[in-house]
Amino acid sequence: MTKPNQPKIVIIGGGTGLSVLLRGLKYQPVDITAIVTVADDGGSSGRLRDEMDIPPPGDIRNVLAALSDVEPLIEDLFQHRFAGGNGLSGHSLGNLILAAMTTITGDFVHAIGEMSKVLKVRGKVLPAANKSVVLHAEMEDGTVVSGESKIPYSGKKIKRVFLSPEAIEPLSETIRSIREADLIVIGPGSLYTSILPNLLVPKIGEEVCNAKAKKIYICNVMTQAGETLNFTASDHVQALYEHMGRPFIDTILVNDEEVPDRIKEKYAKELAKPVYYDTERLSDLGLSIIHDKIIQYDDGVIRHDTNKVASLLYDLIRQYK
Repeated sequence: MTKPNQPKIVIIGGGTGLSVLLRGLKYQPVDITAIVTVADDGGSSGRLRDEMDIPPPGDIRNVLAALSDVEPLIEDLFQHRFAGGNGLSGHSLGNLILAAMTTITGDFVHAIGEMSKVLKVRGKVLPAANKSVVLHAEMEDGTVVSGESKIPYSGKKIKRVFLSPEAIEPLSETIRSIREADLIVIGPGSLYTSILPNLLVPKIGEEVCNAKAKKIYICNVMTQAGETLNFTASDHVQALYEHMGRPFIDTILVNDEEVPDRIKEKYAKELAKPVYYDTERLSDLGLSIIHDKIIQYDDGVIRHDTNKVASLLYDLIRQYK
């Protein structure tokens, strides 16, 4: 339960990055609202989305698990993915439960609310929209690739991304949370397929830009082939500004810890490398820069250090308050 005097923090994103951040942030004395993308169309989420005509539950499931306050076994059960079984293979139990709850309640948002109670979630989890959206990418050569899961594998450079249908209504609770926030956190996560699909929902991006809250962008540690190949930190910010049509970020958090060569070599096979934070250009964009050692390793995979980043965000929100 949150207390009325706790600072309010809204976090916008999707994918693994958002879940990792929330695992640490839930232990800070803040009122959390996570706004999560509904553009996923791959794997278990994509199958349920197509077969049951519901928003994809995968990113929502991961966020619920990250913010949950239940026994580890219950979280493991919720996150369990079936390896076999006719029709079950590839599905996670949490996705199936969210799909079932949506059918029972008749509403995806209501289903998330009920599962939040069951999992004793610390904070609010809201989908960017109460229905599925399709993410499209216009490439620099003018071709258009449709589908969040297909965009990173097009082999072409992205010029812009956009959503369909055009008539998408955000939840009134989402708009209220953005307006009441003391701090808005964007990222970490895939720039074009996890972060921008939220901001491109009509009214959400506009509300974020106009919000009284300070806005911080948590920059990815590594570039991502098919999305941000060779991007510097300022390239990430510039892409956000171009899609929103205006500058709107106050602060950027970047990693300044050297990545070991063995890890770099592993990522190089995926055409990924550490994101260079170009201080001069970031300053020219009017950004305050926070740089720190904010990474950890999970079986050789780079993740943001959830506790370190959560602590930095809490310190920042206290300064702003």
